[in-house]
Amino acid sequence: MCCLSDSVKITTDVDSLRSEIRDKSVRVIDVRREADYKQDHITSAVNLPLATLLSDDSPERVLKLVNSMGIDDETRVVIYDDTFGALASRVAWTLEYLGHSDVSLLETTYGHWKSLGLENDSKIPDIQNKDHSMKLQSNILATSDYLESAKTRDDVILIDNRERLNFLEQHIPGAISLPYRTLASDGKILRPKEDMKRLLDNRGVTENSEIITYCGSVGTLSGLAYYALKSVGMPNAKLYVRSFKEWKNLQKPTEKQEDASYWDLSAE
Repeated sequence: MCCLSDSVKITTDVDSLRSEIRDKSVRVIDVRREADYKQDHITSAVNLPLATLLSDDSPERVLKLVNSMGIDDETRVVIYDDTFGALASRVAWTLEYLGHSDVSLLETTYGHWKSLGLENDSKIPDIQNKDHSMKLQSNILATSDYLESAKTRDDVILIDNRERLNFLEQHIPGAISLPYRTLASDGKILRPKEDMKRLLDNRGVTENSEIITYCGSVGTLSGLAYYALKSVGMPNAKLYVRSFKEWKNLQKPTEKQEDASYWDLSAE
């Protein structure tokens, strides 16, 4: 069973978040660097820099971080960044992996939020600790060992979300290229549903497959792709969170795109 149910929004629009902040019915997480957060942030947001999370993203430590942000199992969480949604996606996926069912991404970046003149300040909210349970969702995680066996199956699609040039130079055998830059549109971190579905259909990505995403090192770009897949209702998506860096370090097989022509460098 997937933790993120159909009733949970993948992205939260600006007006909805403003309303939830007014109602005090949401925990907003800002994943930018602490210095940027302290300068200004969305009103009531707490700070969890991605680097802080990645310094030790073991479930036990993540649980402590989640508790310290005043998040229990019932808390609605919306996460944002200023980096086209990739950093926020990695944090959102980590909460989902921990077992948090109600987490979504702000549909736009903080820079865009601020440019619209929406609520922001430099106040650090006073947060009371809460107790969150741990129910690891292993069905959304792909390890290197899992990937090595899964990628040989006909019903598995492996997606590389790095820049096209990186993919052409070296990638995991059997992977298809879906550069992260193709996922966004019009100031939004993800394309509209029908547009996204068309993009994925054109790549041969179908909902009856198991889909594993990966990127360069820490699962940010592929985290965004994970939520892109979720946004069109793909039920069986996994994130290879340690990504290509680990794969290479383990000296597992890679392949190069031979005879790449100039059009291959196009994001589309």
